[in-house]
Amino acid sequence: MAKKVLVVDDEKLIVKGIRFSLEQDGMEVDCAYDGQEALDKAMATPYDMILLDVMLPKMDGFEVCQRIREFSNMPIVMLTAKGDDMDKILGLEYGADDYITKPFNILEVKARIKAIMRRTTPQVVKEQKITEIKSGDFTINTENRRLFILDQEINVTSKEFDMLLLLVTNPGKVYSRDELLRAIWGEDYPGDARTVDVHIRRLREKIEPNASEPKYVHTKWGVGYYYQQV
Repeated sequence: MAKKVLVVDDEKLIVKGIRFSLEQDGMEVDCAYDGQEALDKAMATPYDMILLDVMLPKMDGFEVCQRIREFSNMPIVMLTAKGDDMDKILGLEYGADDYITKPFNILEVKARIKAIMRRTTPQVVKEQKITEIKSGDFTINTENRRLFILDQEINVTSKEFDMLLLLVTNPGKVYSRDELLRAIWGEDYPGDARTVDVHIRRLREKIEPNASEPKYVHTKWGVGYYYQQV
């Protein structure tokens, strides 16, 4: 089944170029040119990926991202101005999975899209595989990518899920920020350690009884992060 992508940008030539390139790779592409149109389409269609520009008419990309996160964990990649670190950090704070800076190379865009889709799409494996992992208070279903804590479902983004899964399946192991960046975002990811810190903070806000005094995901000061089974 073809992957469905929503491309959101008020510059129609950019949208046209991305759409043409993605369709050449067999993807189905919808387009939106302002924030409200993007939100309406995201509410009506479960996309495999949303490419979302920050600067949009009617509603900016940050608000669109935040609103989408109220009802869906579909992957969102923000398109930000080159060198604008605040846009990147804000995008992650509002729930984006990744960001790409403008001007961009369309080959990089396609590579990043495919990498995220591979991580968020359950892989068909012939041999029997474990689809449910139980660890302390956590139950993680790796096939439908759902997380439960004490039988209560917790909604997390795809990157938050991948990070927690890595930590939970390696209890007590301390991962540095660079190790987490490579493991979750890939070797060629151009971002920095702040990306990891933002996602850890957002993850704690969702899973910890008290985010300022973590029960599950702990910090090893000067080293990185680890999961402690409870």
